[in-house]
Amino acid sequence: MKHKLLQFFLLCLSVFVLLGNGFIHAESQRWLPIGPDGGDARSFAADPASAKHIYLGTTTSWIYQSTDGGNTWERLARLGKSDDLVVDSLVVDSTDPKTLLAGVWQVDRPSGGIYISHDGGVTWNPAAEMNGQSVRALTQSRSNPKIFVAGTLSGVYRSEDRGEHWKIISPAGSTEIHEVESVAIDPYDPNVIYAGTWHLPWKTTDGGASWHNIKQGLIDDSDVFSIIIDPTRPTVVYTSACSGIYRSDSAGELYRKVQGIPSTARRTRVLMQDPADRKTVYAGTTEGLYKTTDDGVNWTRMTGPDVIINDIFVDPSSPQHVLLATDRSGILASTDGGRSFAAANTGFSQRQVSDILPDAKHPGTIYAGVINDKGYGGVFVTEDNGKSWQQRSQGLDGRDVFTLAQSDDGTLLAGTEHGIARWNGSLWEADGNIIRYAEKTVYSRGKGKRRTKKTVQVAQPGGTIDSRVNDISTNGAVWLAATSNGVYRSANQGASWSGPVLKGENFLYVSAKGNEAIAANRSEMLTSADGGTTWTPVNLPSKLSGVRAVSTAPDGSLWVGGREGLFYSTDRGQSWQRIDTLPLADINGLSFNTQWNRLFVTSSRSTVVLGLDVQSKTWKWWDTGWTLRAVRSLSDRLVAASLYNGVVLEPGGDEKTAKMNAIAGTRP
Repeated sequence: MKHKLLQFFLLCLSVFVLLGNGFIHAESQRWLPIGPDGGDARSFAADPASAKHIYLGTTTSWIYQSTDGGNTWERLARLGKSDDLVVDSLVVDSTDPKTLLAGVWQVDRPSGGIYISHDGGVTWNPAAEMNGQSVRALTQSRSNPKIFVAGTLSGVYRSEDRGEHWKIISPAGSTEIHEVESVAIDPYDPNVIYAGTWHLPWKTTDGGASWHNIKQGLIDDSDVFSIIIDPTRPTVVYTSACSGIYRSDSAGELYRKVQGIPSTARRTRVLMQDPADRKTVYAGTTEGLYKTTDDGVNWTRMTGPDVIINDIFVDPSSPQHVLLATDRSGILASTDGGRSFAAANTGFSQRQVSDILPDAKHPGTIYAGVINDKGYGGVFVTEDNGKSWQQRSQGLDGRDVFTLAQSDDGTLLAGTEHGIARWNGSLWEADGNIIRYAEKTVYSRGKGKRRTKKTVQVAQPGGTIDSRVNDISTNGAVWLAATSNGVYRSANQGASWSGPVLKGENFLYVSAKGNEAIAANRSEMLTSADGGTTWTPVNLPSKLSGVRAVSTAPDGSLWVGGREGLFYSTDRGQSWQRIDTLPLADINGLSFNTQWNRLFVTSSRSTVVLGLDVQSKTWKWWDTGWTLRAVRSLSDRLVAASLYNGVVLEPGGDEKTAKMNAIAGTRP
């Protein structure tokens, strides 16, 4: 009895300590993804019981579903605990539509795995024996649905119990059968398996006991992205590689190169056969969609060359209905066999939003700057709190947008990978004209006709800002721009710029209020007392390895965040203090919000947003459910830019089933 009382006391004590330090996790409602629609789509899988029910894998761990044939989408589940799982393979069990398998790999590291769901994709569990495997391909046997085969960076794996257990069937540690990008199983014999690697394809006819290379007719060192077998003629095998598309009529023993596709479209990521007409094959390439209707003799490009295709879905109940999973442009849909396509992204939001800007003049209007989407990105705007979005990128010419700013008179500026752009009401125009000053000697004669000379500064055109613009400050008479090659200054609302007035590599942050200004990059911070004309270096916190976020507060305090946490200075950087009790590290975003009178803090390793009172050093926090990079206020609610999932909005009104929890922190 005493032992139980002691355990209870210790438990209560630990809860009290955590509460006092602001570490208690409150159950909060996930913030709502509101767009903009589109982004990277990776893989399809169809419900065998209903062709209208389609699953979609992404590059950010998320799985979506559509119940209306791909017209609209909804988020279904997120796999794992990170945002960097590429869901390259989705399979719905042909005998049990509630069972799904997902093969994933992790960005920038040789890891991943297989996840299994038995409730239609609502909940998922990892297959323990595939934990850490970078899974690049996954398929199910037609003749024996218990058998699944997966291709990974380390080889070929097979399951004989619908994915519950796995074993490697290629030679362990093989220097040949590894980096397996594609797999296929003979429709009549599950022991006949094809494996395409990053150099050549392989085949086994005895379930993996022995393998032989099937490279005759293929160009050497061909990355094999896709292998499909005609289910009615299993000797007919199509293989796509970086060197082109190949067809075999001898079950892969001899290939011939398919003609008709330009050599520049060599990276064919996916092949898909029409389920009703086996002579019709679609090829999804990095330069558009191609189609043949005569067994690969002739090919026609069905889209523009800017479409990068990752997967293709052909509706078995209506083969004229075709969906494309693409990079940047999300899902494209056709109802005429690929002759025309239209975006089908309603509910699908996978944009990388770099910055958001609520319009100070028009409530409900939000601008979002997008990166990595070329002509499909740029700037998006909503005028109804995120219910609908329009792309507003005319004049940007596919440039990434890293920051957005609005001046007091409503002027909109965008910082891009090549300079500053200004919105003129119908398109973005190049801004950032640089004026350089040169000394010139001027001679004059007085009344006595004595000749005198003096040196004056003469303004001369100096081109335009053409570097990456990371931040723009338009607060007041002096504007500043932080760029990859220094800081520029404008004293005439951007009509012209001088500089760089502060030279250095990759400045990330600038702010000017009156004559006081501050600028920072990863390794240095500087302040100015004359509106950015001259600058004084500031000592950074000794425990900070690199600057990742900077902000100022109305009381004049400086705030800087990085991997080691959050630091502040009340004496213009002469001394710094760290908030040791802050439950966040790896700070990636700081912004002071005057409406809320709080400093908003985000982390690259957490879904929590902190609203810090800079005077009391206490905070409120929200577990948003998303990894964020920028938080702003929208009337009485918060809105944020997520790292991979577009713009997310704090629930409010009818959307809110419970109050957002707010827990006070303590003084450091």
